[in-house]
Amino acid sequence: MRQAGRALPEYRALKEKHTFVELARTPELAAEVTLQPVRRFGFDAAVLFSDILVVPEAMGQPYHFRENGGGIEMEFALRSAADIRRLDHRDAIGRLQYVADALALIKPALGGRTALLGFAGSPWTLARYMIEGGSTGESDRAKELFYSEPVLFGELMEKLTAVVAGFLQMQIASGAEAVQIFDSNGDLLADNVFEAASGRWIREIITALDGKVPVILFSKGVHGRLGPLVSTGANVLSVDWTQPLAEIRDLLPENVGVQGNLDPFLLTTTPELVAAETSRILRDMAGRTGHVFNLGHGVTPSAKLECIQALVDTVRKFPK
Repeated sequence: MRQAGRALPEYRALKEKHTFVELARTPELAAEVTLQPVRRFGFDAAVLFSDILVVPEAMGQPYHFRENGGGIEMEFALRSAADIRRLDHRDAIGRLQYVADALALIKPALGGRTALLGFAGSPWTLARYMIEGGSTGESDRAKELFYSEPVLFGELMEKLTAVVAGFLQMQIASGAEAVQIFDSNGDLLADNVFEAASGRWIREIITALDGKVPVILFSKGVHGRLGPLVSTGANVLSVDWTQPLAEIRDLLPENVGVQGNLDPFLLTTTPELVAAETSRILRDMAGRTGHVFNLGHGVTPSAKLECIQALVDTVRKFPK
């Protein structure tokens, strides 16, 4: 999952000199941060260092991280039809060229030994940050727009869908061998409106990618909406740690894989506990095809290096 470098001392050393946004927008620094966890742990894939909010920034809505550690804040929130109509979706991909430049540095550094993954946020998840103005609790402004002004909601989603599709296409053209779509706020939607508010837009994006590379879809709270998620056309569903992975695997078509799903909190405990829980998931999945071992969400900054190493060692040593 994302943020594998957050626990690394070499990443923290860079953070003492540069803001997160500087790291993401500077190709040489983004490449370095992408490669750091691969060098240390030998992962099978490198995940591009970036953020889902580079998309709204490229459309004219910048973001930054709050100094007190209180999460992300957009420089302004979308509060009106005029705000939404001012968003520039036509030239956004050009303003994201720094991501392509980072990928061009990362790809040869991997030497063909490690896969390179790109990613983007889903339109619904991006819209929620943009409407709420940053990281919030379960505020209702995005839902309010969906329910009360469906035409305006659709305008916003059409813009975001176009930019996200183009952004992922750019990453693929720059060397990404698979891409991930993060619908991290999907669990805030009721099952009966998930398709209209999120699923249909994800499907448009995946259709636009035309099967060029595998697509991994992470949507929190997958239980009860496997049908809509499968209908997006994603090749792999990434499952959070609250779901029994083997049960999800058994409910999916054979041509749809699963990714997951160790609780990230365990990386703050002990190597022994991490090894035991990793082995449990691997035993549960034994005999089932299409499983990519991963966390059920991103690495936390408090993760211990010895726990990450225990996870890697346990997976590599598990009988195939």
